[in-house]
Amino acid sequence: MKFFCTGSELPDDSSRGGEIKGCKLFAVRRGGQVYVYLNRCPHRGVGLEWQPDQFLDPSNSLIQCATHGALFLIEDGECVAGPCAGQALTPIPCREDAQGIWVSL
Repeated sequence: MKFFCTGSELPDDSSRGGEIKGCKLFAVRRGGQVYVYLNRCPHRGVGLEWQPDQFLDPSNSLIQCATHGALFLIEDGECVAGPCAGQALTPIPCREDAQGIWVSL
C-alpha cells in the first residue's frame, strides 16, 4: 500500500488529486467514506479535474469531467450522464487508518 494523503487533507464532501508511481489518482470523501479512482475519463482518457483537486460538480454530489461534463456516482464511479453513460471510472483499492489514506496499485 502507498500513502496518498492524511485524513485531514480530505474533508467530507471534498476531492483531492495526486500521483503515485506515475499513476494519476483522485480521492473523494462522502459520508466519512473514502473512494479512490484513476484520474482518467472513460470517454476520452483525459484527466477529470477543472483545477487542481476540483473533481466534484457544484453541488459536491457527483464527480464531474471538466472536458465534456460527464457525471459519475461517487460511490461506484458509474457514469450517469454524458458521452460515456454506462461506463465507469476505474476504482483503486484503498484503506484509511490513523496515519491517513493508503492506496493499492
